Amino acid sequence: MNCRFCNTPLTNTFIDLINAPASNSFLTAAQLNEPEAYYPLKVYTCHKCFLVQLDEYKKSDDIFNSEYVYFSSFSTSWLAHCKQYVDKVSAKFSLNEDSLVVELASNDGYLLQYFKEINVPVLGIEPTANTAAVAIAKGIETVTDFFGVRLAETLVAKGIKADLLLGNNVLAHVPDIVDFVAGMKILLKDSGVITMEFPHLLQLVENSQFDTIYHEHFSYLSCYTVKQIFESQGLELFDVEELPTHGGSLRIYAKHQQNTAIEINERLTYLLEKESLFGIDTVEYYNNFSIKVERIKLDLLDFLVTQKKAGKKVAAYGAAAKGNTMLNYCGVKNDLIDFVVDANPSKQNKFLPGSHIPVFSEDVLKAEKPDFVIILPWNIKEEIKQQLSYISEWQGKFVTMIPQFEVF
Repeated sequence: MNCRFCNTPLTNTFIDLINAPASNSFLTAAQLNEPEAYYPLKVYTCHKCFLVQLDEYKKSDDIFNSEYVYFSSFSTSWLAHCKQYVDKVSAKFSLNEDSLVVELASNDGYLLQYFKEINVPVLGIEPTANTAAVAIAKGIETVTDFFGVRLAETLVAKGIKADLLLGNNVLAHVPDIVDFVAGMKILLKDSGVITMEFPHLLQLVENSQFDTIYHEHFSYLSCYTVKQIFESQGLELFDVEELPTHGGSLRIYAKHQQNTAIEINERLTYLLEKESLFGIDTVEYYNNFSIKVERIKLDLLDFLVTQKKAGKKVAAYGAAAKGNTMLNYCGVKNDLIDFVVDANPSKQNKFLPGSHIPVFSEDVLKAEKPDFVIILPWNIKEEIKQQLSYISEWQGKFVTMIPQFEVF
């Protein structure tokens, strides 16, 4: 395999999570009796540009299809984050009824709905038909297609160009990241601005967030590497923010290189220096990650086996992709975790891929009263703790595994 950005042959393994099914390929009861596809989950570090990446083991158009089950609107904390973003950038870049905001991977309209509320014209681009249909039902114009140079040129030919071009948690999801960024260059107005949010590789390494590795995430990104990718396509970063979302994310701001009206913010220089101090541009920085991950695996298995022997009931909350990576790497099945609860109806009454743990609505949690609830989407731990605070009525306790094992 060669690096998807700089084409350097990849020889350095970041971590090998062996084989796993696609994390959002939930199963019906009938499918439990059928063969299940597993794909390699081996991640490499490019020793030239330091893009951390896995191969396109499962094709993106197979992952992001009409049965895709991730809907952004089911997290209240994420919606609040998006509303705050809309308020901020609308004022910062003077967006109004004469502007156009284009979102890449607009999902179910979770974010664009807030621009629509303040009469800023919007266009969503979303490859998954079922989530796009929800956005369209909200009155949000949406193109159901994958984004890249081809689609960008089609839209520009129709007179469409973006004042603000944004993407949240999509940059890591594209197998051809160069084509994706090149498409943004084409679609952006001369005076336009790009914002992209993505989980920060630095946080992944420092906090052992290996469960954010799954087949939908082709790349794991630092500001150092993203800066190189954007510059290769004639775009320039001019600002960056560190965010608490998804266990620690970056929001980068970019513009055309020839747009000299926007100055470079010192926060960008500071963050690049911070990454360099950690050693993110050295091969050595990535060498011991697998040791930390193995420790988490042993802690989880030890806890589950101990509770099983004691006759305790263990459930989980959040049928998230990261949880499926955790469970499959650790070899956890439905004999150690009784069930998972999730708010998304499209996941309920199905089974997690690989582990075959059943997914139910919250009513089952209240009826079964488990002794422990493992919070799989640890990045929204506080939201879930508040939502399920009633488990204290039967002395139930929460458990998280990342960044370290904790019972509370």
